[in-house]
Amino acid sequence: MLILRTGPLPLAFGALAASVLAVVTPRPALAQTCQFLAPVGGNGVSNIVTKTIGPGNPLGRPNWNTDFFVTRAYSFYKLFFTADSSVSATYPIQAYLKFTDDSNLRVVDENFAPQMGTGRHWTMEAVPGKTVAQVNFKVGASNNMAATGFTYRISAQGCW
Repeated sequence: MLILRTGPLPLAFGALAASVLAVVTPRPALAQTCQFLAPVGGNGVSNIVTKTIGPGNPLGRPNWNTDFFVTRAYSFYKLFFTADSSVSATYPIQAYLKFTDDSNLRVVDENFAPQMGTGRHWTMEAVPGKTVAQVNFKVGASNNMAATGFTYRISAQGCW
């Protein structure tokens, strides 16, 4: 069973965000431990990725996708998104759990009109019988060019 929770995301990431989210997103009374997932192609310094959506070009498209490595089994995952742009528009946001059997499950699919410094978080349970290899975020789409120039921060956590 997939359980998805959403709620407002505080401006700060890291330990403060995790402690606030523990209150905002109720979990069973059991203690939870979460760790940030490393972004694919990251610099090894930060697990928070900042991106600006660029225009497409005749030979391809901008890199709207960001993947995060999953190196162990987790009970649930937390995804974080914060707007870092004053650009005003509605932006499509999708997120996927990518499994080791090359299948995937879309866990977020919504249009979001954030104000600068605001965001959202999503929490979803692990899928029984499946092993997650990566978590994928996609922000913006070629059919919504209003997203061009939008800057945002994203991160993902695995929890047990």
